[in-house]
Amino acid sequence: MKLLAGNSNRPLAEAIAAYLRVDLTKATVHRFADMEVFVEIHENVRGEDVFIIQSTSYPANDNLMELLVCIDALRRASARRITAVIPYFGYARQDRKPGPRTPISAKLVANLITEAGANRVLTLELHAGQIQGFFDIPVDNLYGAPLMGPDVQSNFGTDDVVIVSPDVGGVARARAYAKRLDANLAIIDKRRERAGISEVMNVIGEVDGRHCVLVDDIADSGGTLCNAADALLAEGAVSVQAYVTHGVLSAGAVARIAASKLDRLVITDSIRPTEGVRVTEKIRVLSVAQLMGEAISRIASESSVSSLFD
Repeated sequence: MKLLAGNSNRPLAEAIAAYLRVDLTKATVHRFADMEVFVEIHENVRGEDVFIIQSTSYPANDNLMELLVCIDALRRASARRITAVIPYFGYARQDRKPGPRTPISAKLVANLITEAGANRVLTLELHAGQIQGFFDIPVDNLYGAPLMGPDVQSNFGTDDVVIVSPDVGGVARARAYAKRLDANLAIIDKRRERAGISEVMNVIGEVDGRHCVLVDDIADSGGTLCNAADALLAEGAVSVQAYVTHGVLSAGAVARIAASKLDRLVITDSIRPTEGVRVTEKIRVLSVAQLMGEAISRIASESSVSSLFD
């Protein structure tokens, strides 16, 4: 087994390598003066089982292109199997046609990764499960619940805790958390007027006198979480915390979270935390290195990955 790290999230790649007790493959991944991506692998990978660790987060297009060039370099170097390890799968929110003459970009990205030469994909908490079907190669989609569930339990126990979905689309995810923690479930009914802006309309479920835990896969602008916290507290909630797998946190989101009524936002390091995230007291980061490292180990040894969630 060999691990190759891109530039999108080097600290996570190093943590995964430390968990697996292997060294990262020596390689040069940099830009020419005109920002073209250049990759050169300095170790023999012929016949090897190689895992490329690269999130396609901001800047999404640069990191995606870097992933594709790394895959191509490994394919031309005769690697036996190439697994794209994508802790955060960019373009996942474009998984359908929301209107006429619009793309399904998640499918396009799946095609690009496959055509570049990847034999398998390992990712974390896809925005929509059906994206797995966009690939014609095996996809292992890990979930944040085994990591975040115990953290919720250690902070709150299960008494007076309500798991809350911030929108109707996330009910299945919230229900899985509630089942794991043996907690009650509530739903926020919101209406999104346009992209990046949300308006909370109603709270479905009993939250009065309870500690509310919002769970979601992506926090981008932070507006949904902040508005949900306001609505829950207005309905009598004692406290509101949020557990989100991917902290995109773009365009002033960190400041918005810091000024909100949320007690805390817990995210993972699937996307490399910015300096603003690291210094903000309201945001805490959990590492997915052990979870992803264990999945990589099981793929390499042809063991079950699904048993990680039992």
